[in-house]
Amino acid sequence: MLHLMDEAQTSGARLEKACKLLGLGIRTIQRWRRQEGGGDRRRGPRSTPTNQLSATEREAILETLNSPRFRDLPPSQVVPLLADEGRYLASEATMYRLLRDERQLVHREASRPREHQRPREHRATGPNQVWSWDITYLRGPVRGTFYYLYLFVDVWSRKIVGAEVYDEECNEKAAALFRNICRDEALDPNQLVLHSDNGGPMKGSTMKVTLEQLGVIPSLSRPRVSNDNPFSESLFRTLKYRPSYPEGPFESLGQARLWVRSFIGWYNQEHLHSGIGLVTPCSRHHGQDRRILERRRAVYRRARQRHPERFAGGTRQWSRPETVRLNPAKVPHQETQKVA
Repeated sequence: MLHLMDEAQTSGARLEKACKLLGLGIRTIQRWRRQEGGGDRRRGPRSTPTNQLSATEREAILETLNSPRFRDLPPSQVVPLLADEGRYLASEATMYRLLRDERQLVHREASRPREHQRPREHRATGPNQVWSWDITYLRGPVRGTFYYLYLFVDVWSRKIVGAEVYDEECNEKAAALFRNICRDEALDPNQLVLHSDNGGPMKGSTMKVTLEQLGVIPSLSRPRVSNDNPFSESLFRTLKYRPSYPEGPFESLGQARLWVRSFIGWYNQEHLHSGIGLVTPCSRHHGQDRRILERRRAVYRRARQRHPERFAGGTRQWSRPETVRLNPAKVPHQETQKVA
């Protein structure tokens, strides 16, 4: 065991990672190395458990579970059926353990649970390549009633490209709003990726047909996985934690729309977003951020020339994230982007 650990560390592996892979603690390996002779000192149990199943009993249980009568049923169904017949072979937990040991612990019915794959990665290297959208609730004047904020954001620049507040969730309204946004942005939506969660308005027939007609590439999150749509979720948190966000409900649909328009103006034109180099979404969306960041770098260079002793660790780089990934498959460390 120790020679394998030594070989792994010599090849560049970290001791902590190697120990975790083998199910050992770092202190255990260090203690073995200090002891004379070294080597794996685990001995396991010194005696056979008195309640251990015999080979004959194991075979009988597995034969029963794999019989034509029970092969499509889980142990949770087999155990009570046997009990109704006055038979006891083993507990439900023991049956599960035996199936797991024999690599037979799979879905035993004809139906199969639906498996949802992680959304494919989308990369944006400029504006209007990847958009994200979602709907959030805004409290209405009557308890239990809500207004619905439909909001579209450009993943690369974080600019809110369009939003509207309605009194219902409706895929027809979502489709009409999306068409209006494309028109207002003077955007050819062909090859645009539009990501959303799995809600009804996102998958509705009208929205689906609209995207097909415009040549937009749809992208959907997995059901009930909010992390698959992080840019919209993060934006909604920023919206609802604004100091000006009402503590109580919105008094009317008009008031909700007015507040949202005010928020969009602040967010797009004043908010210095940490995920895009502390520039505003509008300045990045329209290519003005390069000049802004270069001016900041010049300020810092002049400051360092005046007082080099104050910059022992170098100056701030004011770097510009060039690529933003949505649902990255594997993100290199140097290109990791902060969403919030």
